[in-house]
Amino acid sequence: MAQTPSPYDLSPPGPEQLEQLAAGLDPQARHILLSQGTEPPFCGGLLDNHADGSYVCRLCALPLFSSACKFESGSGWPSFYAPYHPDHIRELVDLSHGMRRVEIRCARCDGHMGHVFPDGPPPTGLRYCLNSASLDFCAAGAPKPDPLRRGETDFL
Repeated sequence: MAQTPSPYDLSPPGPEQLEQLAAGLDPQARHILLSQGTEPPFCGGLLDNHADGSYVCRLCALPLFSSACKFESGSGWPSFYAPYHPDHIRELVDLSHGMRRVEIRCARCDGHMGHVFPDGPPPTGLRYCLNSASLDFCAAGAPKPDPLRRGETDFL
């Protein structure tokens, strides 16, 4: 089945704009998003969030996951079985720490989000395991943040 292209502008922010966005991050978010860090399990602020809404990249505000796809994985990190839109996530092979994993990044700003594993629930069988510090939550009905000033103030 053909996928409809994302309605969001996925072109990356320029170096100066990226630097400005990064300057607004707290040290933990900066370490996770820009240096592929990981927060400790069961400590992230979005782990127990059960509100309806969307999870956006903390750096560029691209919608990455919907609360409709969130599930309790028991892993200690917010987990989702599908992304907001497939074009919003970029996957990379991660061979760090003596393991072979699939790292996920924001397709627009290249911020590190976490990893995806093949042990999730139906319908995808995937578990996107994310760092809370790499995300912001937007409650249903709230306007979408637009730090890149691209006129993207609505969700799909």
